[in-house]
Order: sequence, then C-alpha cells, then structure tokens
Amino acid sequence: MTPIQIVFLSVAAVTLFAGVMVVTRRNLIHSAFFLILALFGVAVLFGVMEAGFLAVVQVLVYIGAIAILMIFAIMLTRNVIADKGFNNVAGWAVLVSLAVMAGLVAVLTQIPNVNTTELESLAGRNTVAEMGELLVAVDGYMIPFLVVSLLLTGALVGSIIVAYQGQQKKMGG
Repeated sequence: MTPIQIVFLSVAAVTLFAGVMVVTRRNLIHSAFFLILALFGVAVLFGVMEAGFLAVVQVLVYIGAIAILMIFAIMLTRNVIADKGFNNVAGWAVLVSLAVMAGLVAVLTQIPNVNTTELESLAGRNTVAEMGELLVAVDGYMIPFLVVSLLLTGALVGSIIVAYQGQQKKMGG
C-alpha cells in the first residue's frame, strides 16, 4: 500500500466517523463541530485526489459559510442548545437510509467504466475558468448563485431576529 492510499483511507475513516457522530450527538453544538470535521475530511479527500479547486471550494463554501452560519444560528438561539433525545422514528430513519444506500449501490454498479479518451479530451481545457465563466454568465448559473447567497443572508438575518426576540422575552419586554 502506498503512503497516499494510507492517507486516503485514514482520512476517509475519520470523515465517516465524523459523519456518524453528526447524526448521533444529542448536543447540537457538538453535532455542528463534527459536521465541520466531516466537511474538512471531504476537502482533504479532494486534495488527495488532486482536485485542488474542489478542495478550496469545500473549505470556503461549506466550512467557511454554511457550517459557521449553522453554529451562529445555534448559538444565537439559546433555547435549542439543550440536549435533545432520539425521537420515535429513529428506526425508520435507519431503515430508509439503508434502503437508499442499497438503491444507490445498485444504480452505481450499472454505470459503465469511464473511457480514458474522454478524460484525455479534458486534459487540454481549463475547466476551472469555464466554471468561473458559467457562474457569472446570465444564461449559466448566475441566478442560482445569487439565490444561494440570498438564502444564506436570510438565514443569518433570521437567526439574529430570533435571538433578539429571545433577549426581549428574557428582559421582560
């Protein structure tokens, strides 16, 4: 086994462990921190697979924006920090998750192997520049990109409003 394979398997194991901990922790703050660890593990896996652009996007967008926004929302709404127990549908959730996983495995095993000539045709192209152009092109992904930014801004404003109203109730106002 090569050193890169050992790194890949180690990081994959840590990422899977963190993913399991996200859904099994009763404390929301702990779940959010394990989510950050899982997302960072995915970024490292992208780096190991030499997809540097995706690794940077993973860190900036998912860890830097969404996960931190979730932590802010949890910390600003103090009433949801209390420990929550498992609900009565946890068994059904596990069953449905296993069924979805089995379906994905069945579908993914039907996909034919990638042709190396297709990969070689991408070698001369600057796909990162093409993705950047698609993000700002009106007929590309500019509208979804703006919608996501508005969604994140709305979530932050909403968490501030909920926290402010909670402070007003505590102060008796």
